[in-house]
Amino acid sequence: MPIKIQGDLPVKEILERENIFVMDEGRAVHQDIRPLQILILNLMPLKEETELQLLRSLSNTPLQVDVTFMAVESHQAKNTSANHLNKFYQTFSELKDMKFDGMIMTGAPVEQMEFEEVDYWNELTEIMDWTESHVTSTIFLCWAAQASLYHFYGLQKRQLDHKMFGLFWHKVLNRKIPLVRGFDDAFLAPHSRHTEVPIEDIRACKDITILAESEEAGLFLAMAQGGRKIFVMGHPEYDRVTLDGEYKRDVGKGLQIDLPKNYYKDNDPENRPLLLWRAHANNLYTNWLNYYVYQSTPFDLMGTPDFDSISFE
Repeated sequence: MPIKIQGDLPVKEILERENIFVMDEGRAVHQDIRPLQILILNLMPLKEETELQLLRSLSNTPLQVDVTFMAVESHQAKNTSANHLNKFYQTFSELKDMKFDGMIMTGAPVEQMEFEEVDYWNELTEIMDWTESHVTSTIFLCWAAQASLYHFYGLQKRQLDHKMFGLFWHKVLNRKIPLVRGFDDAFLAPHSRHTEVPIEDIRACKDITILAESEEAGLFLAMAQGGRKIFVMGHPEYDRVTLDGEYKRDVGKGLQIDLPKNYYKDNDPENRPLLLWRAHANNLYTNWLNYYVYQSTPFDLMGTPDFDSISFE
């Protein structure tokens, strides 16, 4: 998939070295097609790292994707330069009159705070409400999944007695739903969080369909409104060394942290981490773009489709 980004975005060079087809604005204007408009609300502190991970994840179908990055206005980023944000990011006030085929809302390291204590919570709830009329399908990742389950369905999160950290085995449910098409019966996926939305509470919500879960880690994947909302409780976008970096960062700070499960060969953090989830992660994003964005979005983006009238069989 060609991904259209600004020509001087720093991660462009890395993507090109990985043979990922990246198209800048100059080449894109000569393409006689309507690319998918994907908005990424990046709430992670290391924004360039998350940009790279998500752009990799969106690069595995023949569809052309035009990516726009958004940052919240009501929070001052401390780990990304103001120059980078000003050059490559837009704000909600600049984008709220536009419509998008798809959107990804990332996690954020604020999970141990009450939702209402997060300094950008009011802005975030406004954005979440806006997606219902301006975005065909939205993926909510990790903390954003917890936040959206709380905002839309009143589902409370709870503190875990230890961090859910590492690779965990999941089983697929509702296999006929296209979002999990091509998944194995069991698969590994990364989690890195201190809180969860109890799976029994999610099961009790008639509006939500669970698509993949773990006996140990709970929910991994669910959807609502026929795919208008997709909740991913883990981090399928993580690259090989993300958990390694988190573990060694916390060890360096003297924090109590367990080894990430099923991650290092022989459970030795001196060994290179094992990359065991990439195929399913790529499959997830490819299925989302194909079945819930490309095949469902209106061509002129003047309105969102009626998902009740669309068959995904």
